[in-house]
Amino acid sequence: MRNRLPVQHPLADPLIGLDATYSLGANLSGVGKYSLHLIAGLQSRLRTRLYYRPHRLLRAPWPKSILLDSWPPSVDLFHGLNQRLPRLKRCPSVATFHDLFVLSAEYSTPDFRARFAAQARQAAHNADRIIAVSQFTADQVVEHLGYPRAQIRVVPHGVLLPTSLALASERKPIVLTVGAIQKRKNTSGLIQAFRAMPSPWELWIAGAQGFAADEMLTTLPSNVRLLGYVPDDELEQLYRQASIFAFPSLDEGFGMPVLEAMAHGLPVLTSTTSALPEVAGDAALLIDPTDTDAIADGLTKLCDPDLRHRLMQLGLARAKQFSWERTANLTEAVYSELLA
Repeated sequence: MRNRLPVQHPLADPLIGLDATYSLGANLSGVGKYSLHLIAGLQSRLRTRLYYRPHRLLRAPWPKSILLDSWPPSVDLFHGLNQRLPRLKRCPSVATFHDLFVLSAEYSTPDFRARFAAQARQAAHNADRIIAVSQFTADQVVEHLGYPRAQIRVVPHGVLLPTSLALASERKPIVLTVGAIQKRKNTSGLIQAFRAMPSPWELWIAGAQGFAADEMLTTLPSNVRLLGYVPDDELEQLYRQASIFAFPSLDEGFGMPVLEAMAHGLPVLTSTTSALPEVAGDAALLIDPTDTDAIADGLTKLCDPDLRHRLMQLGLARAKQFSWERTANLTEAVYSELLA
């Protein structure tokens, strides 16, 4: 593959086990997209064996293997792609951590936080290396789990570049946001800030209803549209129709929608907090997500077509820096450390 790192494995032809559970399905989450693209990249260069947790096993392709906490995989190295590892361990192990909002704030139900916090702690206990998708997430792993910083490697997500960009004539006065309607995504703050936008601008929210969604949606302005969960093919069209992408999230371990919007030529407004400045760089308009007036001011500034065009160009260049091939290269380098 192009630009592949010159990685050499001391162990001849190692067998790598991958938890492929979240790569299944047509409508993938951010973790699912990461799993799908990373597995594809690694399978082109390494010998791999895919494992599936029991609740997804019936949807897995044949031949298939079951991954149970009580049955450690028989491979030379195992990689848990969503901050989970088998309880029993008999080979070097890597765990990818995407975020730790279950430990940083009350962004979900107590039961959900307790269950996923326990899984994260157990994975950190068994991991010989942790891959963090951002420096922000790496810092959280150290802070909340006490994991040695020297054993963490930052490997960012990637993004697929579309084959073509929308023409200016295809764009409409639409502010698009993508993600579950929930407290962590700051959906209520965005809706409140959007009231300052002039006609004919509309806010389109693409995402299923999540934690505390009901209290955010009690009174919606007439120019706010709830689209529900949007499949990838329809989401592609939304990226081509919109003129502004708004993502004022309170806590993101990475923030894949920011890169997706940039890759599609959308100017981006996003937060100064969590991992979002790492992802956006200087290619987005950054605002304090806790300040509704700041969000409103940012949206109003983006009504200026010259500013939108400048951020579009910066965003396209930024998105090109994040490829799934690079993600696979850096991941393979982590394996090589442990296989030595």
